[in-house]
Amino acid sequence: MNYIFVTGGVVSSLGKGIVAASIGKLLISRGIKVSVIKLDPYLNVDPGTMSPFQHGEVFVTIDGCETDLDLGHYERFMDVELSKKSNVTAGQIYTEVLDKERSGYYLGGTIQTVPHVTDAIKSKIFELSESSSADVIMVEVGGTIGDIEGQPFIEAIRQIRNDPSTDNAFYLHLTLLPYLSTSDEIKTKPTQHSVQALRGMGIQPDSIICRAEKDVENSVKEKISLYCDVPTENVISLRDFKSVYDVPVHLENQGLGNILINRLGFEEVNPDLKNWKKLCSNINQAHETIDVGVVGKYVELPDSYLSVTEAIKHAAANNSTNVNINWIDSESLSDSNTNDFFDELSGIIVPGGFG
Repeated sequence: MNYIFVTGGVVSSLGKGIVAASIGKLLISRGIKVSVIKLDPYLNVDPGTMSPFQHGEVFVTIDGCETDLDLGHYERFMDVELSKKSNVTAGQIYTEVLDKERSGYYLGGTIQTVPHVTDAIKSKIFELSESSSADVIMVEVGGTIGDIEGQPFIEAIRQIRNDPSTDNAFYLHLTLLPYLSTSDEIKTKPTQHSVQALRGMGIQPDSIICRAEKDVENSVKEKISLYCDVPTENVISLRDFKSVYDVPVHLENQGLGNILINRLGFEEVNPDLKNWKKLCSNINQAHETIDVGVVGKYVELPDSYLSVTEAIKHAAANNSTNVNINWIDSESLSDSNTNDFFDELSGIIVPGGFG
């Protein structure tokens, strides 16, 4: 099996899920079958009981499993249907290990993080690789390098590199390059420290994707290459975009698709991104704009309704239209004030279960 491991550093919320989904799209566009798994280090068994204000929406898979919202990104970008096998939490892992210990499975042995917890994590990844018949398994590790709760997961993906069943392993690290306006500089030191921490845990990244407010210049890439021991061409710039659907095309234009397939041993072929580019064109060139209201209980964090908003954006793109989403707090509505909220809207959506 071939594996791509996606980790993040410096700060959270850089978009590891979007990057992983985009990479999956680049591989699938070359005829490579991909499956994906998200490893979440939090101790909740699943996000079903977590506040939407903290964690965003709960994405429900086809088999009814409550999972992380990144699985929604995977399904939308890669056009696949995922199951409960694609989301593993530390809560699930520790529950499984402790249940085995109580039942005598370990025959009285001392239970330790290594090998028992790491073996349990690896078994989830191997289970997906065996059942999916995929050519490549994408593994996204939640959180950031240095998080205490994430260390067993980093150790597990390090061990997989040398497992007899592994053909190739590619480690991709996503970091932040902060921009300081006072000196008009993009700073690389946080990325250097993040990679240093990752290497201290036994993993040398094969590629570094640098999130920044603007495109990263070659001189900055060369500096990162020098200090982080990564080829300059494998240092990828990822600036902010109007639409997340521009990310796969941007990464392809920087050569990441060919870097991946060459490292994983696949034949180099041209990707078929025609329909994807048409989607991006419809989003970026739309002129007409309509206003749609979304009524909900958790509108202070729009990610609470991420699948709903993305469905709206897709419908708009297919009609070459822009949509302004007006968030309406359901608790602020009454019989006497609905006209104040709804009069200027072209449509109203009330997500099920969140009224």
